[in-house]
Amino acid sequence: MVDVHKLEKYLDQYLKTKTVADWPNAFNGLQIESAGRVRKIGAAVDACEFTIREAVKRGVDFLIVHHGLFWGGTQTLTGAQYRKTKLALDANLAVYSAHLPLDVHPVVGNNALLCKALGFKNTKPFFFEKGQFIGFQSVVTADRDAIVKRLEKVLGSPVKLCPGGPQKTRRIGVVTGGAGAEVARAASEGVDTFITGEGPHHTYTAAEELGVNLIYGGHYATETFGVKAMAAHLSARFKLPWEFIDHPTGL
Repeated sequence: MVDVHKLEKYLDQYLKTKTVADWPNAFNGLQIESAGRVRKIGAAVDACEFTIREAVKRGVDFLIVHHGLFWGGTQTLTGAQYRKTKLALDANLAVYSAHLPLDVHPVVGNNALLCKALGFKNTKPFFFEKGQFIGFQSVVTADRDAIVKRLEKVLGSPVKLCPGGPQKTRRIGVVTGGAGAEVARAASEGVDTFITGEGPHHTYTAAEELGVNLIYGGHYATETFGVKAMAAHLSARFKLPWEFIDHPTGL
């Protein structure tokens, strides 16, 4: 068993959750405290009712998530928010959230790990946001359709291609999650192919007009890497079992 605050302190330092800039409602760090020690670690993309209920069912008492409990801003403890909170408190389940700190991390970050899984080498910082680069880019000379197939194999699910750029890629940028609306920014940083999770309708024609291939792998699918890697890292360091709670949205 490990004290919950020992895990919290380690994560805060390793992920730099107190210093990495993020959106106001991310609230990176320990979002629900627990009383007692941790016996099992869980990892999930979203702190939704399903994952919290599953965590409790599976005996998890420290849950690491990418999207925390407070994305909607200040909320009353009613409905689902009440049910989730009560579930966690009754079961002594601690919830720790890491959003951009888990996107930008060079070892266990979503972007670094997706690039690694795709075989992209010599990556460089890409996509400047909130005073920091949150993604990576790489020189990749490959057939566009081959990149799509490689991404589908890595993610284990279909992807969406907006074929606005060249058939043969030269430079690919990667930002997991919901960065599709920023395709113009990606193009301005010199990539001809932009891999992200999702984006709005207008980005298809925007990609065509910008001359960029825009590839959507799914918000959820592109952001499973970080929480898994972080849980595995904690497991090895603190000798605790861990489990991934999968709840794909298809989006």
